[in-house]
Amino acid sequence: MRSILKFLLALGVVLVAQTHAFAYVHIDVDLGSQTMHVRSDSGAAYDWPISSGRSGHLTPRGVFRPRALYTMVHSAKYGNAPMPHSIFFYGQYAIHGTNAVGNLGSPASHGCIRLSPANAATLFAMVESQGAQIRIVGSIESNIAHSGHRADTALGYAPIHHAKTLNQWARDPLAR
Repeated sequence: MRSILKFLLALGVVLVAQTHAFAYVHIDVDLGSQTMHVRSDSGAAYDWPISSGRSGHLTPRGVFRPRALYTMVHSAKYGNAPMPHSIFFYGQYAIHGTNAVGNLGSPASHGCIRLSPANAATLFAMVESQGAQIRIVGSIESNIAHSGHRADTALGYAPIHHAKTLNQWARDPLAR
C-alpha cells in the first residue's frame, strides 16, 4: 500500500512538472496597428504599443523563435544605441526596449521591434523562463488611420488611436 502511494505521489509530481515545463509565450505582432499581443500558457496576457521598422528598414514578417537573449546590448551599427532586454529572433533583428517611448505606436526603427523599457523587461523575463513563438504579420502601409480598424489582422481588436503630429496635420488637416 505504501509503495502504491509513493508511486502515485511521484506520478503526480512528474505530471505537474511537465505541465509547468510546457508553459509557452505566444508573441503576436501586428505591423499595421503597431501593437503586440503577448499571451502565456500560464495565463498572463498583455497588449502593448510597439515601434517597428520604418519605410526602407522593414521588419521581417513570419513565424520565429528566440535565438538569443541579452539583458543589455549596444548597437555598433547605430551609434552604440542601447537595446535593453533584447530578444533576437532573426539575424540582427530583435525585440527590445527603447528610450524613445514617444514613437511607440508608429514605425520608427531600423527593423527591430521596440517596446517601452518596462514592457521589454516583462517580456524578456517571460521568454527567458518559458520560451516563445514570435509571429509578425501585417505591414506599415496598412495603417489603422486609413481603415478605421483592422478586423482582418490578429490584433484588430486592440487598435491604438494616436493624436496627429503637426507634420501629419500639415500634410492632410482633414484626415481622421
